[in-house]
Amino acid sequence: METLEIQDEKLSMSQLEAIAQPLLKWYDGNRRILPWREDATPYRVWVSEIMLQQTRVEAVKPYFERFMNKLPDIQALAEAPEEELLKLWEGLGYYNRVRNLQKAAVQIMEEYGGEMPDSYEELLKLKGIGSYTAGAISSIAYGKANPAVDGNVLRVIARIRKDERLISDAKVKQAVEEDMRSAMPEDRPGDFNQAMMEIGACVCIPNGAPHCEVCPLADLCMAHADGCETEYPKKAGAKKRTVEEKTILVIRDAERTVLRKRAEKGLLAGMYEFPSLEGYRTAEEVTEYLSQNGLKTIRILPLEDAKHIFTHKEWHMRGYMVRVDELEPKQTAPALADWLYIEPEETREKYPIPAAFAAYTKGLNIKLGNDNWK
Repeated sequence: METLEIQDEKLSMSQLEAIAQPLLKWYDGNRRILPWREDATPYRVWVSEIMLQQTRVEAVKPYFERFMNKLPDIQALAEAPEEELLKLWEGLGYYNRVRNLQKAAVQIMEEYGGEMPDSYEELLKLKGIGSYTAGAISSIAYGKANPAVDGNVLRVIARIRKDERLISDAKVKQAVEEDMRSAMPEDRPGDFNQAMMEIGACVCIPNGAPHCEVCPLADLCMAHADGCETEYPKKAGAKKRTVEEKTILVIRDAERTVLRKRAEKGLLAGMYEFPSLEGYRTAEEVTEYLSQNGLKTIRILPLEDAKHIFTHKEWHMRGYMVRVDELEPKQTAPALADWLYIEPEETREKYPIPAAFAAYTKGLNIKLGNDNWK
């Protein structure tokens, strides 16, 4: 049994070692032209990799260009006001990513003289940088042979080896990283990592049938040989998300509307939102709630229902456009203590609003994310 396991391990490693040549040849002829690839400074690679986490490449492109124009270097990022930072990130979601990006920039200014470290181990000490991002920066920007293993890479390797292990297991990811470290070419580590990401994103895709007919690794792939590509990688059953029902209130008088700032910790921390009530409320209940807090409703109209999915929960939302006689900034009702009275146009430069409320910004002609900059 032990001899068989050793043979299997050697076979597995020989498969990985055979990947580099056909993969890099394919990459040289098929790689996408991306702004962070054409000028792969450590800062640009870092920002792009953080943006690309859980976000499509095409969606990231305009955000990346805008971010680089506004915050062209580590010092500018470290010194940026938080609301400017969040506004630049508006629409990308997962806002802790950009907060950690800034915390790491401050670390680099204070501990590394403003220069991003080139050591994999030192990169791991920076806030928000894990093994994948450290591998990407050190290999792409500094030419060091460190693997960058993300979901795309795990999927490709699982199919090539018909790996039965769960890719959600941290120990499996760590084991694949060590295997890749041994198999990757010393002369082109950055290109190798990007080629692995590229083939996972464009050929060995996660949803639907992979494009094996154009894959340079098809002859090496055990899952393809057996016609069972879509059975890999193995994943644990997804946990059921909790559902929260909300009633969103878009309240305005002749000139202003209402926003409030979310708590500094937790979901969508520090972002701005419309007032809301828990559960689905009728127009009569909303009118009564506002009346109890000193606001006279002139007109209330239903808005479209909306749903927003987070990692572990879903918001199911019902909305109302409420026209009131007058918004009163001096209103002393406790329920209104955190309300901000603003002109809708102010959201263009200030007041980052999460994409979760996109359905309700339309009624005020408020634009979010990329639309805000067009």
